[in-house]
Amino acid sequence: MEPCWCSERLFDVEPFDGAILDPCCGWGRIVIAARAHGHQADGADIVNRGFPETLIENFLSRERPTPNIVVNPPFGRMVRRFVEQAVRISQRKAALIFPVARLNAATWLEELPLARVWLMTPRPSMPPGSYIAAGNKPTGGRVDFCWLVFDHLHREPSNNMLWLRRDRCLDV
Repeated sequence: MEPCWCSERLFDVEPFDGAILDPCCGWGRIVIAARAHGHQADGADIVNRGFPETLIENFLSRERPTPNIVVNPPFGRMVRRFVEQAVRISQRKAALIFPVARLNAATWLEELPLARVWLMTPRPSMPPGSYIAAGNKPTGGRVDFCWLVFDHLHREPSNNMLWLRRDRCLDV
């Protein structure tokens, strides 16, 4: 689960036009941050993990398009399917948290409309939601993460690698 500042900072710097869907909403942190930035936002997940407004659906089976997708997807073997599905059903933008160490091997990203890579700093600690639900506190993260932003209006290869800093956020 991502710290709140990760999505708050994304919405500070990345404009979105239209509604936002988080298809892996968990506890609703992305939805809450999007709404706090004035966006219409909804959350879905394959099971309800704690966000009271969760729409239950399997994102990988979804066919209905949506203007924008912003999500912290599962990072296992399905991450490529999540990225491709998010780009396929989003009409404007798809933004996904992605492990930086996997970028070099993810050559399949070249076929997608990748517009920006926002590097998150300092490194966020993102233990599984079950770890937090058990009452444990996140400690220093060991994995670097970024936001990959795909924009359907973007036609050039991405050459924008930018930094998202935690500065001015209350959540540490």
